[in-house]
Amino acid sequence: MDKFNKLFFHPLFNETIAEINRLNVQLPPNPSDLEMDFHLYSYPQNGVLVSKVEDVKPYKLNPKNGEKLAHSGITICAYDESINKYLGLEGIAYLTSHSLIVHYKEEYFPLNYLTFYFYTRAKTYSDESNVIKYSTGIEIDSKKDYIRDRNEFIINNTPNNSILFVDGPLIGGDVSAHTLNLNDKLLEKNIIPLFFVKNSSSNLVTDHIEELKDKYNSDIHWAYNFLEKGEKTNLFRYVDAYNSNHSKIFCYIKAFNVSPQRVELHTKTFEKYADKIPVIFDLIYYLLLVQGDLKNPQIRSIGIAEKYARATLKLINITQIMRNAGIVPTMNQERFGR
Repeated sequence: MDKFNKLFFHPLFNETIAEINRLNVQLPPNPSDLEMDFHLYSYPQNGVLVSKVEDVKPYKLNPKNGEKLAHSGITICAYDESINKYLGLEGIAYLTSHSLIVHYKEEYFPLNYLTFYFYTRAKTYSDESNVIKYSTGIEIDSKKDYIRDRNEFIINNTPNNSILFVDGPLIGGDVSAHTLNLNDKLLEKNIIPLFFVKNSSSNLVTDHIEELKDKYNSDIHWAYNFLEKGEKTNLFRYVDAYNSNHSKIFCYIKAFNVSPQRVELHTKTFEKYADKIPVIFDLIYYLLLVQGDLKNPQIRSIGIAEKYARATLKLINITQIMRNAGIVPTMNQERFGR
């Protein structure tokens, strides 16, 4: 665990801040929190297939089995991130804290990585700097940089032979290929990656099972009504009709009498670790109960990673740095930034 309990900065972190100062870029005095939410892109729009891996029925979860696995000596890891977004007159800045934690006996070992990027449509700024990024699609480019940094961070630091919980979908729009590549690299290290989606308007299940069609607003709506507390749905298999590698196994879990969440893993992961998957779902339920947060139900591991991510952002007084640079916010940033 020597590599943990550390905070790393992106190699160009300080240089990017220096360039913003040198170019007198006008960023706002306060950041706004950004949710790196890919759920709107969870399923490609070019046609999909869904099939049942198990009979469509609720499956009871056993938290005692999960507790036993949690204390068996297996390494459990989790990833989450926290992002501040700054809307400036000349462009948009993103300060991101990537957070990875490892359970070790009664302790959590954190490792955090801070990145800072500035994107602009003004070539006059990007042409003068090696770190100011010219972009005509800032939302997409910022997500690609985020995914690249996230993947490198996870691959380089997750211990071999572990279980890894990742906040976010396995398949999500333009970044799907990057996440699938991450999954392959993790499998090479005998790491079992599972991905969590807490909010989703997907109706993949309800659109493809005839008896459910037009009866529910979304899959989560169906799962909430279908499940009792402490249950999961059957497993479903999703395959992109045009790219068979874009495939996954997924289900919905309802730990409390609140909105369920989706847990998904790549088909390759399922095939390689099929015998371990049932008890891992029991582990997930156990960690949901341990966290016990009804307002924001998530597994303890991701909850701890999230806290480290948020705390790490506060270590950098980026607001003061922006003020020192003579920052002027956009009107919306002035109204809604915190």
